[in-house]
Amino acid sequence: MSSSSLASRAEKAVKWSAVTTAARFVLQLGAQVALARVLGPGNYGIYGIGIAVLTFAAFLSGSAFSYSLMLQERVDDADIRFAFTWQALAGTAMAIVMLLGAPALAGFFGDARVEPMVQWLALACLLAALSAPAICLLQRDLNFRALGLVQLVSYAAGYLAVGLPLALSGWGAQSLALACVVQAAVLLVGVYWVRPHPVRPLFRHAGGAQALGTGKTVFLTNIVNWTLGNLDRIIIGRLLSAHAVGIFTLAYNFAQIPYTLLVSAVQPTFLASGAKMAHEPHRLAQAWLLVLACVLVLFTPVAVGLALVTHDLVRLLYGPAWGEAAWVLALMFLCLPAWAGWGLSTPVLWNTGRKHYEVLLQLPLLALAIPVWWYLTPLGLRWAVAATAVLIYLRSLVIVAAGLRALGMRWSPLAPLLLRGLALAAWCGAAIVATQALVAPLDMAIVSLLAGSVAGLVAGLAVVLVAPQLLGEQARLALSRLLPIDRIKPPAAPIVGTPQGQP
Repeated sequence: MSSSSLASRAEKAVKWSAVTTAARFVLQLGAQVALARVLGPGNYGIYGIGIAVLTFAAFLSGSAFSYSLMLQERVDDADIRFAFTWQALAGTAMAIVMLLGAPALAGFFGDARVEPMVQWLALACLLAALSAPAICLLQRDLNFRALGLVQLVSYAAGYLAVGLPLALSGWGAQSLALACVVQAAVLLVGVYWVRPHPVRPLFRHAGGAQALGTGKTVFLTNIVNWTLGNLDRIIIGRLLSAHAVGIFTLAYNFAQIPYTLLVSAVQPTFLASGAKMAHEPHRLAQAWLLVLACVLVLFTPVAVGLALVTHDLVRLLYGPAWGEAAWVLALMFLCLPAWAGWGLSTPVLWNTGRKHYEVLLQLPLLALAIPVWWYLTPLGLRWAVAATAVLIYLRSLVIVAAGLRALGMRWSPLAPLLLRGLALAAWCGAAIVATQALVAPLDMAIVSLLAGSVAGLVAGLAVVLVAPQLLGEQARLALSRLLPIDRIKPPAAPIVGTPQGQP
């Protein structure tokens, strides 16, 4: 495939993924707000514990064996059958483990509601495993239009059509479990209908060793990522309460929505197209620097702006029962650049033959995090969340550094991007704070939220439209792909850092 054809398909894929992810964001926001208000922190905490268990199980059964379908240059029916067979076996095994282990987990957390939650989510685990091959094939085909639409419909069917009515009918935390099951079922039917594939079992295959090796690496990587991303809420649930888990889970999930919007739109496309540039490190470096420009220059002000309006946001959307979530949410919003930085850097490691680095580099952080969480959590939820935020930034630094080494690049091209992002964040943040102070005497959350948000948006747009040169060439180029305004486009192709050893 030619470079221009690949770039065109990748750009279209990013746009479709961005559109469908944005629509899913609206649905998620509406569903989360409605369900959180109806269920309260306690029930939401039980769901948070269940999702942590499901995520752990899904890392083995969800996509580990199918991941190679997206990374290989060519796939045939035998590759697909082999991946599906082992995916189905792994999904079945993990679903059984969840069913049998549910009573013990309920005892560990001291809450009987955990048992039926985990049992229902065992079914969701199996359904997710069965849908993984079709999802990876759609990503490989860069067909993010169909995949995004199916994901949109499945989320609406699960959480709006089923979860919300059940919550209103008094089903408590189990309404969220059933919503998750319905979402997984609709997703399975939808992706297989769009991208049918052979399902006849195949236990041995010429390329099986490579596929299983990739699956093993994905599994180990995801186990480390799961531990670093979920152990905090497990420890919070054990040492504090389900109420504290609910506060943390809501804030964590809400803060991840903007990150998901960006990473879900860009990462699969970057990974799939990057696999086709594996032997052209200079092109891969150019693409990655463009991605990091989006994160550092454009995403940093968004993170700061969101953190400044969290008090009004929680007060307006969730009500007084969730008031203590505001501080947690603000800190999690400030982690958005770090989340995005590592999420959009891991494809570099995978596409340069360093897929095992993600595990090895994070193991020391895991060894450090466990005792820190265990010591700080009894001091209160804020201490646990602060430790989580520090860990998120350390993980990002480690992964970005590994990506730079993989492409023979230095940190110097990133420094001006970070400075531009911080300056823009300070400008937009000052506008938000000043506007909030003006409307503070009214003591109306909706007025303060709208006024602050509009002020931050106007301040950002003023820079984009009046002085776009302040953003730098890489950020301007990235932004011009989404906003086709001549004034935003840089006057010439961006000058990127050339990897060492490249002409």
